[in-house]
Amino acid sequence: MQLQCPMPKLDFDVITLGHGSGGVLTNKLLDSGVFDLLGNDILDERHDGAFLELHGKTAFSTDSFLVSPIFFPGGNIGELAVNGTVNDLAMCGAMPRYLSLSFIIEEGLPVKEFWEILVAIKFACERAGVQVVTGDTKVVEKGKGDKLFINTSGVGPIHPKATIGAKNIQMGDRIIISGNIAAHGMAIMSVREGLEFDSEIRSDTTNLNHSVIGLIEKFGPDIHLLTDPTRGGVATVLKEIARSTGVGMDIFQKDLPIDDQVANACELLGLDPLYVANEGLFIAFVSEARADAVLAELRKDENGRNAQIIGSVVKEHPKQVILESAIGGKRVVNMLPGEQLPRIC
Repeated sequence: MQLQCPMPKLDFDVITLGHGSGGVLTNKLLDSGVFDLLGNDILDERHDGAFLELHGKTAFSTDSFLVSPIFFPGGNIGELAVNGTVNDLAMCGAMPRYLSLSFIIEEGLPVKEFWEILVAIKFACERAGVQVVTGDTKVVEKGKGDKLFINTSGVGPIHPKATIGAKNIQMGDRIIISGNIAAHGMAIMSVREGLEFDSEIRSDTTNLNHSVIGLIEKFGPDIHLLTDPTRGGVATVLKEIARSTGVGMDIFQKDLPIDDQVANACELLGLDPLYVANEGLFIAFVSEARADAVLAELRKDENGRNAQIIGSVVKEHPKQVILESAIGGKRVVNMLPGEQLPRIC
């Protein structure tokens, strides 16, 4: 990426408090970085806000990203921020169009690292088909941040065939997960703990909007609910839905897709992969009659080649999620009680 977007020549190597002053240094940083790299007709106005053309029902989402370390196998905080907000919109059945982008930078961040993150943001936006149209930059004193925090907000129109909502869940619905679980959280932990495996565990961070919209185009109202199992993992998301809707769910350990290296890392650290964060997965509640067709279509997509039906919605045990283990035992799945993995997104 750096070879395609060479870093401009600047007369400073690190970001200082002056770069957050709003004056000359701020303009040097933004002119040579954000505006040149992410420029478009709306952002180039450089106004206090963006003027957008929006029609019909629109989704709006916001998120903040505090991941540590800010560079990890498979990505960095920049593309994570873009993908995270794009995916939140996609889970609403929306077509993401515009993002805001705000940085809180800790004094002393090397400009080279900031540039690498900007380049990652540029490419993530291009892959997702979104534009950064407004934003903000602040700098805090050394020791009052953790290199870099990012906030993104996004908007996009709802796809006309989308009818996404927990109220649409029906008895017999199949629960589909789009790929291998727990990769993101374990990629972060493997760096923190200095773990080495036969092959590198990489974050699954990616944009899901094209994959989701393709399914909505083809299956429309048969897709009842979409959600992404980020913090708290698959277990927490399913339990939240069961509790809020009153339905019961049965899921099966043998059907949960997970990479062997990730499973080994979880076992080594004593972590349950059901509670580990993901950044490039979604869970779909799909009508029983069309579930196999949805799964087959999803597996044609790069983001869904490891997709599986992991369970179903049932009348029994309302508000409870029951996991059947590989050896046939059953246990109640609850929400994550505390912080299993600090600073993973």
